[in-house]
Amino acid sequence: MTAAWHAAQTRYPQVTALEDPMFGVQVAPGAFGSNTVNGGYRLEVSQKIPWPGKRDARGQGALAEARAAGNDVDDMRLQLAETARSAYFDYYEVERGLDVNREGLELLDKFHEEAESRRKSAAGGSEQELFQTDVEIGTQRERKLTLERRRAVAIARINTLLHLPPDAPLPAPSKDVSRAATSPDAAVLRQAALEHRPDLQALANRIAADRAAVALAKKEFCPDVELMAAYDTIWQERPLQPQVGIRVNLPVQHARRYAAVAEAESRLAQHEAELARQTDQVNFQVQEAVAQVQESEKIVALYEAKTLRAARENVEAARRSFGVAKIPFLSLIEAQRGLVMVQDRYYEAVASLGRRRAALERVVGGASQ
Repeated sequence: MTAAWHAAQTRYPQVTALEDPMFGVQVAPGAFGSNTVNGGYRLEVSQKIPWPGKRDARGQGALAEARAAGNDVDDMRLQLAETARSAYFDYYEVERGLDVNREGLELLDKFHEEAESRRKSAAGGSEQELFQTDVEIGTQRERKLTLERRRAVAIARINTLLHLPPDAPLPAPSKDVSRAATSPDAAVLRQAALEHRPDLQALANRIAADRAAVALAKKEFCPDVELMAAYDTIWQERPLQPQVGIRVNLPVQHARRYAAVAEAESRLAQHEAELARQTDQVNFQVQEAVAQVQESEKIVALYEAKTLRAARENVEAARRSFGVAKIPFLSLIEAQRGLVMVQDRYYEAVASLGRRRAALERVVGGASQ
């Protein structure tokens, strides 16, 4: 896309330059070898000059298209930035999931040892407790396999963005990611998006190019001028041999020119309607993205303020109660399973918040939040 932008920038000197001058030679072959008339030749140079305003209209259209191509590059940069950040938070989520899985398996191994000790002691442990622990350990090991597959895919996605082999090693993602609430103001961000979105700017520049095309189509009703200078020795009188002249085309084919104007005006109307539609879509996208970010911020805050602590305390309480035979072993397993689920959902919420902030950054055109 950058190469296409550079190519578009080279259009301006091409469309605004004059056509190459023409050089012509004429001879009178009937005079060759004649004893009665003198031979002669004619040398001519001519230059075509478009009607005033045509070259400017072509140049303005080319410049507008070049600006639009540059806007397309900026839009692609925003999309790539969102893709990269989304890939990073996929990687973050799966790594934190593996941490939770590893901690859960370690705790389940302790439960298994406790159940084995209870079964062998006079505490009255049953063989079913061992089976329940084995089932839960098997479930968590299955989840570990799924997480390892997701990690390999996340690494491959990031390496692909970096033009590296898909299985190239990557450092582990940081555990410290921004989770603080930003409380973005939707009205402010909508205005920022309308001012900074590259796709809107690209449409505006294409509309400018269309207006230049309309102006050029209307100027096609005006004739172009061709200036000419010649030296003609076929004329025997010397004062008549140097000559200057002018030619103009006769723009009498009106049907073709009216159709060209109608085509240019229709294309202009199409892009103006597209800009209006895209403006409405941008306003909606910003409003939706702001609502999603605010939702994710509240969910993360809820987990950090209450849910995570309650899940951990629930496991500790279950272990204490089980130790004094107040609850069955299955309740302890369920408490541990609930903690794993809450931790997984917490890290999913943190990753979702990062992805939604990346989407919001893109829909506002990279403007500061």
